[in-house]
Amino acid sequence: MTPNSRRALLLTIVIGAVFVVLTWPVWRWLWGEWMGNDYYSHGVLIAPVALYLAIQRFRHDNTLPWPPIGGSNYGLLLLIPSMALYLYFLNGKAYYLAAFALVAMIGGLVWTLAGEMSLRKLVFPISYLFFMIPLPFIERTTLPLALFTGVCSTGLVRLMNLNITVIGNAVKLPNVDLVIGAQCSGINSLIALTALTALAAYLLEGPLWARLLLVAFAVPLAMLGNILRVTSLIVVAYAWGVDAAFTFYHDYSGPIFFIMALLLLWPLARLMQLRSLRTDVI
Repeated sequence: MTPNSRRALLLTIVIGAVFVVLTWPVWRWLWGEWMGNDYYSHGVLIAPVALYLAIQRFRHDNTLPWPPIGGSNYGLLLLIPSMALYLYFLNGKAYYLAAFALVAMIGGLVWTLAGEMSLRKLVFPISYLFFMIPLPFIERTTLPLALFTGVCSTGLVRLMNLNITVIGNAVKLPNVDLVIGAQCSGINSLIALTALTALAAYLLEGPLWARLLLVAFAVPLAMLGNILRVTSLIVVAYAWGVDAAFTFYHDYSGPIFFIMALLLLWPLARLMQLRSLRTDVI
């Protein structure tokens, strides 16, 4: 290792340590959200995945030196404003906005320390960190999604000629009354599936339009999987009672239908000629 490389590595370590100390309050908040917010329990995996993708980029791309040298002062145009916004949002305890500024700070640091080429190569691993940030308006979308799910699910049940009565989001069966509430919105599956699909689109070789379209398919597929799950819950409750539906089937059906929705992405990817993995990123 040359003296310049050693100095660059030492500078990177020092700046990284300062960055961790400065951003620790937001990381602590994020951890609390990942552990306590069912909609973002997947968030704990996002940063390790992004770090792995960044490391693989350096391993497979000879144009990216390690340790990073030859930075650019233009990176300060991103780093300084994002740091100012971070401190402003942190002072106001707007942690989710501070988290967005934190990701921008990472981009600014990469640009400043390693140059524009490194930033271009690492734009996806850095951007992928946005999936770890809980959004405050997610809660407000659960009820509309649950109502839409209820309309579609009860419609499918009626096609089976089952004797049910639907009043709003209440479903009256011969043996039990059910309410399709916010917990049936499927928003957690939608968020997790979108994050997984974005990762798959990055790892697959193919045109940009096909990869973007694959990510867009995550939303209707997640909604379809949740509609089918709620439909099956109503059918199980109709046939075997509420105890069978909600003490056993309810807990296991979620992962099953999520995996089914995820597997449907494979034929869609092949249809759009996304059939091979990118060897430069894995």
